[in-house]
Amino acid sequence: MKYIPLLLVTILATTAFASGFEKTLKLAEKGDVVAQYNLGQMYRRGEGVPENDALAVVWYRKAANQGYAKAQYNIGVMYASGEGVPENDAKAVKWYRKAADQGDAFAQFNLGVMYENGEGVPENDAVAVKWFRKAADQGDAEAQYYLGSMYDSGEGVPENDALAVKWYRKAANQGYAYAQYNLGYMYANGEGVPVNFIRGYLWWSMAKTQGNVLAAEGIDSLSAAMTPKQIATGQAFAAKCYESNYSDCE
Repeated sequence: MKYIPLLLVTILATTAFASGFEKTLKLAEKGDVVAQYNLGQMYRRGEGVPENDALAVVWYRKAANQGYAKAQYNIGVMYASGEGVPENDAKAVKWYRKAADQGDAFAQFNLGVMYENGEGVPENDAVAVKWFRKAADQGDAEAQYYLGSMYDSGEGVPENDALAVKWYRKAANQGYAYAQYNLGYMYANGEGVPVNFIRGYLWWSMAKTQGNVLAAEGIDSLSAAMTPKQIATGQAFAAKCYESNYSDCE
């Protein structure tokens, strides 16, 4: 008896998806750009229709050709990954750029990655930084982390540990584990900030809660250089940071 409600919910959900698909298809066939994009999403996710990446691309393209940035970004992803179309980095760049020029942060970040790695375009760290910055300024945590890394290593910009810390902190405060690890490292080693074992312990603790192995190893090493009082303070700060969902960390 316990499983009957679950079965009914599944049937109702499937019926709802199918009904939603039919309504979306009718609008998409009339040229509604949002419906075309949504239809692409349905085909890609298998919502109300069997999953079909090739048809997802068909409908993404219709919306993208009408200038819909989300669709342009998604076509870029499909070309970059070879889903529904043959893998083609140059075409991925083309569509990422169209969406990025309209301010789509995900496309801006991905375009930066393409320039950093030389995929579909000649490798150019300075241009990668440009696109990372545009996405980072919109609050994209991954772009903030990448921008911090560029300042940390001096790729595409003059090396600047203080600016690396700035961008790592922005991403860390959004829960981005790699940025939390790097921010902890900067504090533990006094790069871009004064040495502060307690803050290093705090940020490595945050990264550790997300499974970052290097952070766990860092805590062990750092603890050996800390007093019991410092460790207790670091643990208290870490608990407060975690309980506040990273809004009350420093």
